[in-house]
Amino acid sequence: MRSSRRCPLLVSVLLCAFALLAARPAEESRHSPEDGRGDVGVGTEVAQLYEDTAVATQQYEEGRREARVQRARARRLEGLLDRERREIAVLREDLGRLARAQYRTGGDLPLTARMILADDPEKLMEREHAVRKADLVVDNAIDKSRRAETRLAADEARAAAAWQDLEKRNAELAKLKKSIEQKLEEARWRLQGQANASARAGACRGAVRLDQPKDSFTRDWVAPLKTYVLSAGFGTGGARWANRHTGQDFAVPIGTPVRAVGAGRVMRVSCGGAFGIEIVIEHPGGYYTQYAHLASVAVDQGDRVLPGQWIGQSGTTGNSTGPHLHFEVRVAPELGAGVDPVRWLAARGVEL
Repeated sequence: MRSSRRCPLLVSVLLCAFALLAARPAEESRHSPEDGRGDVGVGTEVAQLYEDTAVATQQYEEGRREARVQRARARRLEGLLDRERREIAVLREDLGRLARAQYRTGGDLPLTARMILADDPEKLMEREHAVRKADLVVDNAIDKSRRAETRLAADEARAAAAWQDLEKRNAELAKLKKSIEQKLEEARWRLQGQANASARAGACRGAVRLDQPKDSFTRDWVAPLKTYVLSAGFGTGGARWANRHTGQDFAVPIGTPVRAVGAGRVMRVSCGGAFGIEIVIEHPGGYYTQYAHLASVAVDQGDRVLPGQWIGQSGTTGNSTGPHLHFEVRVAPELGAGVDPVRWLAARGVEL
């Protein structure tokens, strides 16, 4: 268990960090749509706010875990303290019984007088010795228990104070976390508004060069998103599609970073039409992957990409009923040459 004395310092540092995150101005969002960089600025802001939200959530959860540890420690010490106090009460009762026994065998009479009056002075001496020895043992036990009681009371008070301090600071962290999440939600819809304008115009404004994820990938193939909920699957029917569904949908919020599932070359970046803003990547072996209904793109046509590289941000452009990523795997770049993306990725070691 980590020392409780580290907790307030740790949370104080985290609190300062969150304050900086919440207060940081979004420089990128200051570009006007007319200067051709509006999408880029908002897209970068959304990506940064995603990272800030992830950090805020992680540190908030760490603070909650630390508070639970301190609360459990305080309660455990409180239980030990109660047990120690009960034991002291028992010892005091034992001491009272010894005192009453002494009184019954002579009370306050001097030992010499009791020996003279006793029928068997030798047995009286043995009994007197036993009583005094027991008295000393109980007295020492009480003294030891009192010291333990004092120590436990101090430890319990410190643990309770640390727990209460963490609870207070966690409430402040929760406010900062909510503030960042609100900023993210506002930026998402600004990004989507600009994406809708680009899709209507049928022209993308250019790549949003996002900072790439810090975690490196050693695998050749990855899922197109880090976190997601699977929604409409390949081959399913419905009123939204003229035929069967041609890909796999991933339900994610607007602005979620989208990853290239494997190494390849960006064959097409387009805006407009049923797929809205989309990217098509050509992979070795004659396969193509499509990423559709995006809010922004982070690559240009002809770019080489690596597995796990951020290539865009999810959205709800084109024929879309809500924020999600439409992902397809094809044996040709054109629509209608699709294969089941879930099985295709599974065959390459990626379980969705």
